Amino acid sequence: MLSGKTMLITGATSGIGAAIAAAAAAAGAKLFLTGRSEARGEAVREACGPDTVFMAADLAAPGASDRLVGAAVAAFGRLDAVVNNAGMIYRGTVATTTDEEWERIVAVNVTGVFTMSRAAVRQMKRQGGGVIVNIGSDWALVGGRNAFAYCATKGAVAQMTRAIAVDHAADNIRINCVCPGDIDTPMLAGGIAARGMSQAEGLAFLGRHIPMGRVGRPEEIAKAVVFLASTPLPT
Repeated sequence: MLSGKTMLITGATSGIGAAIAAAAAAAGAKLFLTGRSEARGEAVREACGPDTVFMAADLAAPGASDRLVGAAVAAFGRLDAVVNNAGMIYRGTVATTTDEEWERIVAVNVTGVFTMSRAAVRQMKRQGGGVIVNIGSDWALVGGRNAFAYCATKGAVAQMTRAIAVDHAADNIRINCVCPGDIDTPMLAGGIAARGMSQAEGLAFLGRHIPMGRVGRPEEIAKAVVFLASTPLPT
């Protein structure tokens, strides 16, 4: 499905990002992975095979996105797809969220997606097209309790996706946003712990509120991302 295509994945060192990397590698993609943990990144790189490069980076750092896109193109010659998966969460309401928490989560969840998308669009315009897939959240569409800043930033991701799609469809650049609900990841595990539950108790509790009777799995989201990245672009 992705044979011969190159893909850059942010937040690729665990959870949904690592699952996307594994699925894309299985589909034949050449991967450029990034995340903050060198050790976890190297483990994912090794699991994905020889056509995989990892570069540790913090997307909130000035110029990080431009450097990553430049390194990906230097490694593989072009950039067919970007997956904006990196993200973080702070638990709290608007009344309890601090300035520091707000500034950090906006830097990662919003500005990181903006700068990476800008760098990707500039490269994709030069080469004749490409695909961007943003990982949002169901809380981009509906409110969630005790996660004010996360909801706000994921709402911004959804709206950035719409705006980029309108602006760059004529450049043969397609952009979509996947909005998962509860997925069995380290981020969800942190939320379960904050409720004072064991992981088994938390997963069972959350599953009771989902029609399938369980939370989602990272590999299920990965399949959707691979589909969106591999669907042929119009000519």
